[in-house]
Amino acid sequence: MHDIQKEVDARGIEIDQVGISGLRYPLTFEDGHLRQDGIADIEVTVRLQHNRRGTHMSRMVALVHDHLRRFDPRSLPQVLKIGADLLEAPALAVTISIPIGTTVIAAASRAESFQVHDVCVKGQWDSGNTTVITSVTSDVTSLCPCSKAISDYGAHNQRSRVTLAVSGFGESPYPLPVNDAVRLLEKCGSAPVVPLVKRPDERVLTMQAYDHPVFVEDMARGLSIACRDRGLSHTVSIRNLESIHSHDAIAQVFG
Repeated sequence: MHDIQKEVDARGIEIDQVGISGLRYPLTFEDGHLRQDGIADIEVTVRLQHNRRGTHMSRMVALVHDHLRRFDPRSLPQVLKIGADLLEAPALAVTISIPIGTTVIAAASRAESFQVHDVCVKGQWDSGNTTVITSVTSDVTSLCPCSKAISDYGAHNQRSRVTLAVSGFGESPYPLPVNDAVRLLEKCGSAPVVPLVKRPDERVLTMQAYDHPVFVEDMARGLSIACRDRGLSHTVSIRNLESIHSHDAIAQVFG
């Protein structure tokens, strides 16, 4: 059968990215520290040579089915190389987004619940060079230092959405496991966000936040310092979902 995708294109324009997006597929996330089943949202793209009319998108689904249903970020460089060979492409990128739940124990009642974090792993193979960026997004509580300082009692607080993206290269594609990233995120705010709290837990969380006020700038700097201490190439992005303002407060650090 004639392969139309392999026809020559004479317009001389290389396409930087072409492929599939929004592929929802069941997989098992397993990185040596945690194992969890879920439905991932997956994107696969290649750089298409200037003389190739099209890419083989069905092969992208086959790559996911054959090599990513048991997904270990540490093995992503090998999968990227397999995909580049399969698709005859000079560069290939795979993005896998999946929610991951970790156990949370309430401070006073010891009640157990699950906090869900958005995890996104993006790997890129380009002419033999591999980069893997693992992003973890979670919520913490932040309490405003200025509000605390000027108020007779109380202070405004809010949920803060914090994203930590860590880059890995070559032989070390996954330098910070998701579990460890979650712990760093939990420590950057005034108090954690806990799904299941009893009255004694609420008291502990409220007072913990009051005793540890932080600006969005404080959280960004503190999290970046924790990454720098570990020698991690990273990006910190924070959005305070402000409780008394009609806008959000944001901060970002590239380290």
